[in-house]
Amino acid sequence: MTSKLGTFLGVYTPTVLTILGVIMYLRFGWLVGHLGLLQVLIIVLLAHVITVSTTLSFSSVATNGRVGAGGAYYIVSRSLGLEIGGSIGLPLFLSQTFSVTLYAYGLAESLRIVWPDVPLAAVAAVVVVGVAGLSLAGAAAALKAQVGLMGVVGLSLAALITGVIRNGDPAGVGLSAASGDVGFWQGFAVFFPAVTGAMAGLGLSGDLKDPGRSIPRGALLAVGTGLLVYLLVPIGLALTASPDDLRTDPLIWTKVAFGGAWLVLPGLWSAILSSAVGSILGAPRSLQALARDGLAPRLFAGRGGHPVRDLLPGLILSTGIALGAVLLGDLNAVAAVVSMFFLTVYGTTNFVAAFESLSGDPSWRPALRVPWAVSLVGGVACLLVMFLIAPAAALVALVLELGLWALLSRRERAAGWGDARRGLFENLIRWALVRLSERPVSPRNWRPHTLVFAQDIERELDLVRYADWFSQGRGVVSVCELLVGDLDADHPEALERLARMRRVLEEEELVAFPEVDVVDGVVPGIVAVAQANGMAGLSSNTVMLGWPTSQELQVEFLRVQRRLARLGKSLVVGRFKPHSAFRRKGRRRVVDVWWGGLQHNGDLMLLLAYLLTRNAEWRDARVRIVSVASTDTMRQQTALFLERMLSVIRIDADYEILLKEKDVPVRTMIQSKSAEADVVFLGLAPTPPGGETDAAARLDQLAGDLPCVFFVHNASLLSGELLDSGENADVDEAARSPLPGGGA
Repeated sequence: MTSKLGTFLGVYTPTVLTILGVIMYLRFGWLVGHLGLLQVLIIVLLAHVITVSTTLSFSSVATNGRVGAGGAYYIVSRSLGLEIGGSIGLPLFLSQTFSVTLYAYGLAESLRIVWPDVPLAAVAAVVVVGVAGLSLAGAAAALKAQVGLMGVVGLSLAALITGVIRNGDPAGVGLSAASGDVGFWQGFAVFFPAVTGAMAGLGLSGDLKDPGRSIPRGALLAVGTGLLVYLLVPIGLALTASPDDLRTDPLIWTKVAFGGAWLVLPGLWSAILSSAVGSILGAPRSLQALARDGLAPRLFAGRGGHPVRDLLPGLILSTGIALGAVLLGDLNAVAAVVSMFFLTVYGTTNFVAAFESLSGDPSWRPALRVPWAVSLVGGVACLLVMFLIAPAAALVALVLELGLWALLSRRERAAGWGDARRGLFENLIRWALVRLSERPVSPRNWRPHTLVFAQDIERELDLVRYADWFSQGRGVVSVCELLVGDLDADHPEALERLARMRRVLEEEELVAFPEVDVVDGVVPGIVAVAQANGMAGLSSNTVMLGWPTSQELQVEFLRVQRRLARLGKSLVVGRFKPHSAFRRKGRRRVVDVWWGGLQHNGDLMLLLAYLLTRNAEWRDARVRIVSVASTDTMRQQTALFLERMLSVIRIDADYEILLKEKDVPVRTMIQSKSAEADVVFLGLAPTPPGGETDAAARLDQLAGDLPCVFFVHNASLLSGELLDSGENADVDEAARSPLPGGGA
């Protein structure tokens, strides 16, 4: 059914009636009597800085596109995501529901003026049921009833103005008179809830004929009306009553206004009742929007047939909660938390508008443009005011909402719309990339940005896991599966493989970016993807491959090594038994780095070993540098070099220099010494063209039965530069003893 509500009935009426409420009738005189007129006017203006900025913010969002049912929840969830929208929307629904009870109690307590022994709980329950019954007639009928209530409020204001004109004494206005019993911020805390009704009309967004037009016009007009009234009322009270009377008589209006209590009390009751009607109209609609997004049971979502029938389950629940709250009796503490929830909604809405402006998304084209600084100031001001009004309640509200956000963030939810966060992050990334491109990479700030090639991510999960450990949150890990085929042909399996990769990475809690690329062949595909990967100074500098069982593919990988080296990309080839990453969990792990020095591969191997031990899984691991010397002299020189180097680079590692025994192959020494090691790093020397087959066989022999071996070829800026410039002056380069045959 098409919504029929316009600007006046759908937005202006509920908003202005929520703003002009009980504070205006019962607390304005008290404020003027204690603080003086000047301070009260300053409070009114400061409070409206927040109210006006919030109104401008949600009006700007409303003019940028369709605003669906749910009001503030809809705006927040579509801009900041479901988890943040839900953490705001659920408290918003409860706040609207509890507000019905609060207003009902307020109406019951105000009846004491004419009925001293009024049964508060019973009257409050009757009011709750009454406003719920009124809403059953539909939003249009309920809001038409509010028009009559607004007329009564307007009549009471006219009575006050008439009384001021007849009895006012300009000479008696004390602009700076203050009792000293109430501080400025204490008075601000008392007044501020009076201006928190700016979003009342926003809650009916799903019932509006044209939300993008009605919301900004109706809300801004209502806020402007409220500001005008709140500036005139304290002036009128100051002109007609003494400070003592203002401080001691909460119903000073009845003595100032023309007609007295006969015109003032109906206005007070109408203001309270209209606020209750606005809350009971908004609560089930917020719940319905949550249910349609899967954040509440589908029972409350409705089927889109009849607006009243669709909202009936939510209305019944809202009424039940409100009646249950009546049994609490004392709602002061609840009232404070309710106010905090409303303020967090206002603050978040301001942040939404600021983020949308800062995101730079081309889709952000609001008819009403608001500078992002205005919205940002409004959002920060809401948080500050929360703690100024009630620090404990503010803390409770924020903790509850953060808990909801954490809970919803853990639940996988797919939304069919974009949000402002991506645009904001893209702007931040662009800013960072521009700055990054202006600062060249140096050995000092080099870090591994790893591109992992996996034929099947589930079968080669250990390779990806090690890449994640090596990055240790310092570098970017990308995982690529290559799909051999024609790029012009359809490849539906590419999307399926990409979805599976994402699922596996999420299940394994690995921070990596998956991609599937269609290539002409595996080997040229590796080079092409590696060459194209990254942008603006942030590109992969390390390629990781799993050592294949096919000798033909082994030879091709060694040929790839030369091409990657020309691109300045290091190569790390992993050869390990399945699940060796979890080997020997009950004992201290050992990481062996076989140091040669001829090819400078040891620099990268040692750095990778260090990064591996920074991970919680490997934090207790022992790093051991092992080298082979052909003579005692070379052994002493290498030991001296390693001792000095480790003290300079500040990496906690042991070292051991083995003396080469005659007729004992190096591979035998490696397999014997590192038999109990969990990870072994070996250097990967450049393979001359035509020698790939022999080199592949030699690598297989070097690895032997070791559980986990990484062959490393260093082609990065780190090559020969592990020591900072100037720090290696006392390190004898001649002590770099190469392994026989050229290893690390």
